Amino acid sequence: MTANTARLLITCDDRAGIVQAVSSFLYHQGANITDLHQYATEAEGGRYFMRVEFELADLLHRRQSLLDTFAKNIADKYAMQWHLNLVAEPKKIAILVSKVDHALLELLWRHSRGSLPCEITHVVSNHEDLRESVENFNIPFTVIPVDKDNKRASYQQIDELLQSNDLLVLARYMQILDEEFVDRWAMKIINIHHSFLPAFVGANPYKQAYEKGVKLIGATAHYVTADLDQGPIIEQGVERVSHNYNVEQLRELGEDVERNVLARAVKWHLEDRIIVDGNKTVVFDK
Repeated sequence: MTANTARLLITCDDRAGIVQAVSSFLYHQGANITDLHQYATEAEGGRYFMRVEFELADLLHRRQSLLDTFAKNIADKYAMQWHLNLVAEPKKIAILVSKVDHALLELLWRHSRGSLPCEITHVVSNHEDLRESVENFNIPFTVIPVDKDNKRASYQQIDELLQSNDLLVLARYMQILDEEFVDRWAMKIINIHHSFLPAFVGANPYKQAYEKGVKLIGATAHYVTADLDQGPIIEQGVERVSHNYNVEQLRELGEDVERNVLARAVKWHLEDRIIVDGNKTVVFDK
């Protein structure tokens, strides 16, 4: 990928001619398609989803013309929901965390090695515990306590601090977000839930899993909505366990799953591989 790489995401009602229209448009613009994924919910009459990655010379200067021409000649004709993102403009993300560090450190480590294509602008916590760990990566760390009697003020402060970001990641942030805050960041907050949703929602999922005698434990990365742990699921992972595992052993193994599931979900979002469809997602992973 280069500074002239762009990604086009499309959702619309399925009908004949969409692939030909998009590819012909890019061809006549002088673009070279380097990756294309598509999915239709039905053989006929369903919903259609597409992700196209392409190279186009002098893309930064031609972007507005490209957007205007695509909207007029293609998107309007097919009533598309669509957007175009440029690799040359990496997304800005902020991470929210409480006291548990494994999911946070996985993201910071991957970012430091160049495997998360973004700018991590800030880490915000409701506790002081992880300041040194974060600042060792030369990333700003701010503590904003969440007052249970006035959560809205706390989240207004967080919103003001982080409003320039494209994505917020909850890396085991152990607070229920204010509903107005969630609405302002609709489909721009990814959470890692330490169980295989829709099972074991809410608090203490490993204890819940232990009491149910599960044989698989898992983790779920999902977009955050006002309904607790009910947002569109992006990625999940599981590990097999047995009756020999106690709660702490389940938690230890589960944290390994959480790290990797969250990192994959964040990377797919950064690479424009996810299209939200109602309460589901279409994920064009590699």
